[in-house]
Amino acid sequence: MTVGPTGCGGGSLEEKGGGGTGNSGKGSLVIGSAGFTESALMAELYAALLADAGYDTTVKTLKNRELYEPALEKGEIDVVPEYAATLAEFLNAKENGPKAEPVASNDVGETVAALKKLAGPRGLKVLRAGEAVDQNAFAVTEEFAERNDLETLSDLGASGKPVRLAAGDECDIRPFCRPGLEKTYGIDITAVDPKGVGTPQAKQAVKDGTDQMVLTTTTDATLEEFGLVLLADDKGLQNADNVLPVVNAEDAGGQDIETALGRLTDTLSTRDLVELNRRVDADREKPADVAADYLESKGLLDT
Repeated sequence: MTVGPTGCGGGSLEEKGGGGTGNSGKGSLVIGSAGFTESALMAELYAALLADAGYDTTVKTLKNRELYEPALEKGEIDVVPEYAATLAEFLNAKENGPKAEPVASNDVGETVAALKKLAGPRGLKVLRAGEAVDQNAFAVTEEFAERNDLETLSDLGASGKPVRLAAGDECDIRPFCRPGLEKTYGIDITAVDPKGVGTPQAKQAVKDGTDQMVLTTTTDATLEEFGLVLLADDKGLQNADNVLPVVNAEDAGGQDIETALGRLTDTLSTRDLVELNRRVDADREKPADVAADYLESKGLLDT
């Protein structure tokens, strides 16, 4: 996923309580969060689970991966929610340069294996990935999909319909975006309208008919508000950005922590993420409250 997980903005470190506190003497853990809704939610979920397991937990927010990944290596934070393919390519570029041969793919097992190989020497431990995934995705209006009998990106390519695509300006060169849509699916992209990735302006442009498709993510919680539906990436153009915890191996590499976080990994689905994001972005609920409610509803808290 290239949108939220890479983040943008300043470098301030925001600290707040998260997930309550544990009192069994297991020690303190700092859970890192990037500056976007889904990362904040995942950090609160991790904090609550680890507090329930007996740790004192704090959530710290750094705006982007360029800031929080080095902090994780240094042990300034202990745990972060991550995305397999995006982190793998971030570490790949850090280790081998920005033009390094890609190591991530649409195969989650291969991608996580590549990630572990890059993360280990940096003192990071990659825990297992679950079903929940936040990938780049493409949406059209329900009316456009129904009129042209579209369910997949292959259907759109086969239709021959010209498409003006609302996306970030980098879409013209990113392999997952315009080049991939044209090469993999044969979609006729007439232009990229640089309104951003999944922004309200981009989705409104598709709703109004100015554009025919928008680049967003699989966990976009507001598509329905704009009358939009995702077209399936049936040929696997997007990489495996499954959600998974990454920890500082020395400070948080124990089995107890892995077991606690694994309970969430085994339960959380992409559909769950969409609903959790919706409650924060549309209903304006607090991430910590949404996280606590979800964990309780799934029976993942012991106390």
